[in-house]
Parts: sequence; C-alpha cells; structure tokens
Amino acid sequence: MSDLFDRRGLMRGLALTAGGLTLAGCDKLNGQPQFRELLKGAEQLNYKAQRVVAGRDALAREYSRLDLSPVFRVNGNAMPASPAYQQHAASNFADWRLVIDGLVARPLQLSLAQLAQAPQRAQITMHNCVEGWSAIGGWQGPQLGPLLRAAGLSTRANFIVFHCADDSGGAPYYESIDLVDAFHPQTILATHMNGERVSIPHGAPVRLRVERQLGYKHAKFVMRIEARERLDDLYGGKGGFWEDRADYAWYAGI
Repeated sequence: MSDLFDRRGLMRGLALTAGGLTLAGCDKLNGQPQFRELLKGAEQLNYKAQRVVAGRDALAREYSRLDLSPVFRVNGNAMPASPAYQQHAASNFADWRLVIDGLVARPLQLSLAQLAQAPQRAQITMHNCVEGWSAIGGWQGPQLGPLLRAAGLSTRANFIVFHCADDSGGAPYYESIDLVDAFHPQTILATHMNGERVSIPHGAPVRLRVERQLGYKHAKFVMRIEARERLDDLYGGKGGFWEDRADYAWYAGI
C-alpha cells in the first residue's frame, strides 16, 4: 500500500510541475529556446501523469449556478473574417452544417436542430486561460463521443481535429485531441452558454469544451470535425494553430 501511495504522490508532483510550466507560456521565458524545450519535456510528463493518476474518465470539477462568473471574458478572435461564416451568422446559422468526416464509415452533416436532438450534457466548469485568467461558465451541448460513434469512427483513427471558421494572418485555425479526451464524458460540442445560445464572440454556433485542458484547446467556431490517424502531416504538424505558431504544448492538461 505504501508503494502505491508513494507512486501516486510522485505522479501528482509531475503533473503539477508540468502544468505550471505550461501556464508559463505567456511569460518572458517563453521566448527562450531552452525554455521551449523544457516545456516540450514537461508536456510529455503532464500527458503521462494525467493518464496514470487521473484516469481516463476522471472528471473536471463542476460548480453550481451560484458560482457562475459575472463576466466571462472572450478568448481569441471575436468574429471570424470569413465571408462564408459571416453569411451564416447573418442568417442565424439556419443553413450551417457541422461536418464530421475523415476516418469514419458514415460522414455526417448536422444542423443545429439535429445537434439539439442528440443526447445533451450540461456542465458548469472553470475555464483556465493560458494568459492567466479564469472564469466559471455553464455549457450545454451533445457529447462528442456518441457523435463519433454514429459516424462509424475507424479503428485507424488516433486523433480528432477541429477545423474552425477563424483564421489569423491567412493561417487556418484548428485544434486536436486524442481519443481519450474525445470520448471523455465532459467533452461536448457546446451550443449553449449560461442558458443562452453561444454568442459569436464566444464561438457560435459550436465550440468545443474539453474540460481537462487549458482554454486554448477549446476551439471556437467549429465547422468540421475530422478523424485522423496522424497529425504531423497536417498544417504545421504540431496539432493546433498555437502549437504550430507559438510552440504551445499540444497536451494542455490541468
């Protein structure tokens, strides 16, 4: 028993150390190559520690409505420049469809009405931004896992990629997670925030909520979900917009 206890204590320490280093991404040290290499090593420790200690289905803490933050800041872009997205926004996303494709047997195109008919999950969680702020918000939407099953996810798939309407400097915005997080019960495609439809600045019509990771992994303006075998042949090869452009950790577990 004591050996097991000591092992768990060690892994918790590794997780906390790695998480702290990840949060330091907005610090001046982030510009130093040596520190970036340390971050990459810490990311691997964090990833392994989360899987060993927390377990595949361990839940992020949930709160009550009394805990909702009076102000929930907007992270990232508040309005994509894409003309197609702006047209969808002008029509209240009446003709918008969420595409689920890639390594699936049955590609899907789902309207907001169809997403609303899928089994829903509501959760009140804390959003932790790499910039150093946090806020508690209420989110509701279908769980990602059942949608992937409905699409017939291939056994070749290892990663789920979220392609977004947003872009920055002409570079497509995207994010990705592994299958453990994709099928986690708190990973949802949020269509509602605090009882209302998700606003455009907060990522309408759908934003990802992957509650055991930092805020930059919670992709906004999701247009397409792609199942892939690998990430190194996609865009910059690191699995996300900020991972490609600023060496953010691909796994941002907290």
